[in-house]
Amino acid sequence: MQIQLHEITVRELCSGYTDNNEGGVRGLDGHLDIRPPYQREFVYKDKQREAVIETVFRGFPLNVMYWAVRTDNTETPYEVIDGQQRTISICQYVMGDFSTRLGDFPHPRAFHNLQDDERERILNYRLMVYLCSGTDAERLSWFKTINIAGERLTEQELRNAVFAGSWVSDAKRYFSRMGCPAQGLASDLLSGSAIRQEYFETAIRWISEDQIEEYMSRHQHDANASALWIYFQSVISWVRALFPKKRREMKGVDWGSLYNRFKEKVFDAAQLEAETARLLMDDDVTNKKGIYPYLLTYDEHHLSIRTFTPAQKAAAYEACGGRCANPNCPHKDRVFELTEMEADHITPWHAGGKTISENCQMLCRDCNRRKSGK
Repeated sequence: MQIQLHEITVRELCSGYTDNNEGGVRGLDGHLDIRPPYQREFVYKDKQREAVIETVFRGFPLNVMYWAVRTDNTETPYEVIDGQQRTISICQYVMGDFSTRLGDFPHPRAFHNLQDDERERILNYRLMVYLCSGTDAERLSWFKTINIAGERLTEQELRNAVFAGSWVSDAKRYFSRMGCPAQGLASDLLSGSAIRQEYFETAIRWISEDQIEEYMSRHQHDANASALWIYFQSVISWVRALFPKKRREMKGVDWGSLYNRFKEKVFDAAQLEAETARLLMDDDVTNKKGIYPYLLTYDEHHLSIRTFTPAQKAAAYEACGGRCANPNCPHKDRVFELTEMEADHITPWHAGGKTISENCQMLCRDCNRRKSGK
């Protein structure tokens, strides 16, 4: 991995600046890709971008920026890894896109309203940039290690930086913009936000079964990401068919993993709805989000069934005199300490038993673990 510290003036940075929306944002006479396909949209608020310009105007140091050196693109040999928001703020101001108060002047001024010496002060300001080059693995390791300032990159943004290419570029239009198709299709099912690449990360994690980096490496130079988009739509269609009633508890469920396991199995949607409604009303179910994986797997761990209170355990312990309630316990004559025993449902929860005192019995740890393992 090679990392070189480089100085660049605002004048050089803004030379040839263009913002073509879907076509990307370029600077440095077209040699710098300011907003690569993997990057988020511009998210700085007015006060943040105005603070950047004030910092430059006063000659104070901005945090160092990071650019990746491309080996496969001689026309645009650099791409911004960290510093997109600061870079765009500077370029937009120099291009006349907004005004701001600077120094002691009481009113907002655009760049063209400044005095000649003030404009020169900004244009001659020197930015500190680290130029990073190396293998994909080296770059990913480095980007994860460095303490990137400002709006920190997410894990997925770091991966996108390493595996940038035609595939990531095409996937962005589906998953990585405000109002993107994935947001319109499934925002009620997905956690996070499109603009921070979390929808994109979720889709890749689902299709790759958690082998995100391997999948991105394999598809980096694919012409498009249509396979990922088709898969994602299949997952969402499957969910809508099984659980047509939208509920807030559906958001953030690991739907892709469930689809991968059960897409070929036939379920009764009406029965699933009835069970969902019943479990949502069950006070013993403390993880309502877990209802959906439970109904497909019948693994009670998804539900986090409410446990007995310390008072209920103490009462049951006194009632049994410290002896295990299992008649076949190999230690049936032993008197256990309370700390050596565990509370158990006499009638199991799945058979209608409730987490109430009348349904509580104390088992020794060995017996309770054997019962739980069945």
